[in-house]
Amino acid sequence: MRYGDLADRRLASILAAEDTAERYGLTPYARSTCPVHRCWLHQCIAEPVHVSAATGHRWCPECESPVEVDIDEAGMGSVRLHCSRCGLLPDTTANREVLLACRTSLSAMHAGRRAKLYEVPDE
Repeated sequence: MRYGDLADRRLASILAAEDTAERYGLTPYARSTCPVHRCWLHQCIAEPVHVSAATGHRWCPECESPVEVDIDEAGMGSVRLHCSRCGLLPDTTANREVLLACRTSLSAMHAGRRAKLYEVPDE
């Protein structure tokens, strides 16, 4: 197994499933995991390798520069993109894909670990 050495078995499973799905048509920009860094996408999306001027992912079309990513993993799990050069929030289809993928990644990472608001008792 390609990800057999990862301690997080859920991450390893999703990495492998997304690899397979990508071979059958899933766009790489819809992944919640990163096969390059072998982690949840939101954990490495700020890396330069995730900027693509050609597709517009993490790219500001106004000033033609990379877009910064702010992720609040511990708090509300918010994700925000902004251009440090022009100060704009580049609202493009590609950057909306980045936001969705990061939110999905955060949700997947925390699945099953969030506190429950209530439990239905067994009868």
